[in-house]
Amino acid sequence: MTDPLILQPQKPADACVIWLHGLGADRYDFLPVAEALQESLRTTRFVLPQAPTRAVTINGGYAMPSWYDIKAMSPARSISEQELNESADTVVALIEEQKRAGIDASRIFLAGFSQGGAVVFHTAYLKWQGALGGVLALSTYAPTFSNELELSASQQRTPALCLHGQYDEVVQNAMGRTAYEHLKRLGVSVTWQEYPMGHEVLPEEIRDIGTWLTERLR
Repeated sequence: MTDPLILQPQKPADACVIWLHGLGADRYDFLPVAEALQESLRTTRFVLPQAPTRAVTINGGYAMPSWYDIKAMSPARSISEQELNESADTVVALIEEQKRAGIDASRIFLAGFSQGGAVVFHTAYLKWQGALGGVLALSTYAPTFSNELELSASQQRTPALCLHGQYDEVVQNAMGRTAYEHLKRLGVSVTWQEYPMGHEVLPEEIRDIGTWLTERLR
């Protein structure tokens, strides 16, 4: 796997955001966002990993950066859970790396857009057994959340901010809302925010993310 892109802060790092791109994108996709956020988050390191290139069934088997294969789109996403778990293991390794570098888990955040957000949900609430600083879920869904899911007390302490477009044509708004409702039911401190957009990112959304991160990094 390609090494992550690491954006070091202006001052010694005491926090970290691990940010996963979406299907078909790459580790540079959210670099401008990370650079913008770092203007105010001056002690926060951003780690931007790169998904492996693999065949994606719904795209005719065409190979592209993908955190896991998507086999079908409806009625819900049919995915390769093995590849999802492998990607989540990669994120867990990045968390452990940041901890070894001196960053407390309570100041490590996971962020992900679309498919990357699905990996982030799975990592934070199924794979990682402790509490993290928080989860930023952008235009995404949670293919491994179910009514049977239970969280430990420490997992419940990982807050989440779910952001979604009202007119998202790729990941329907209702799919993101379902993930939010699961977390709410499970006792997570979770916030839902909608924007008048499709499957994209707006400047207003980035400002809201910056505010949310700033409040938790005081």
